[in-house]
Amino acid sequence: MTPDPAPASGLAAAEVAKVPAVTLGFWTIKILATTLGETGGDALSMTYDFGYLASSAIFIIPLLALVVLQVRATQFHPLLYWATIIASTTAGTTMADFATRSLGIGYPGGSLLLFGLVMGCLFLWYRALGTVDVNTVASAKTESFYWVTITFSQTLGTALGDWVADSGPGYLGGAVIFGAALAVIAILYWRTLASPVALFWAAFILTRPLGATVGDFLDKPLASGGLDLGRPTISLILGGVILVLVLLLPQRAGQNQRART
Repeated sequence: MTPDPAPASGLAAAEVAKVPAVTLGFWTIKILATTLGETGGDALSMTYDFGYLASSAIFIIPLLALVVLQVRATQFHPLLYWATIIASTTAGTTMADFATRSLGIGYPGGSLLLFGLVMGCLFLWYRALGTVDVNTVASAKTESFYWVTITFSQTLGTALGDWVADSGPGYLGGAVIFGAALAVIAILYWRTLASPVALFWAAFILTRPLGATVGDFLDKPLASGGLDLGRPTISLILGGVILVLVLLLPQRAGQNQRART
């Protein structure tokens, strides 16, 4: 999945992408956003008893609106971008729960189905544009592929996180497993010649189940292995922390890297 040397979709070599540069701050906010997606989605569907289907419909509406604003924007806007990420991960939580619980396909079935959808999106994206490098996300077509892939990956993460946690390790054990997997990806990035694009997507997908298991650990009842801190309370705290980090941490757009390949 490495980019080809020829420019695609009319991107100039130094064109600025409409998504943030991949930095330590990016990953920190991403993990917090996925944790918020878990607690926020569960708050509406479980705590306030809207159910999975109704909650999914409620979250999809702002997600679609934010994606339209993001696609129509002419440059990178940090607050808009992260609001869209949070909307996708929150909708992903309730959609995954609807698929695995209400439809009855279970965690393995839901995880495999959603993994296939993510891989299918990446395949179609690559076939259409020659690369799935996020630093090339600057056109409406590329961004459409990006947000569809993102939403499916957020949905996959909830199902995968629940599957691992309920298989024996529990919420905290699941978080350790996914954290260790991310550490392996970091080592591969720094110590090997493995494709940075492939490693990015592997890390992006795995941060979602990490956030899901951490979120469940924070808000599930003590009897279920959680801390029972309350979903609405945790969601508000996480939202405040994310807002502060977005405002304080340097937020710059990614740069198209084709000329360096």
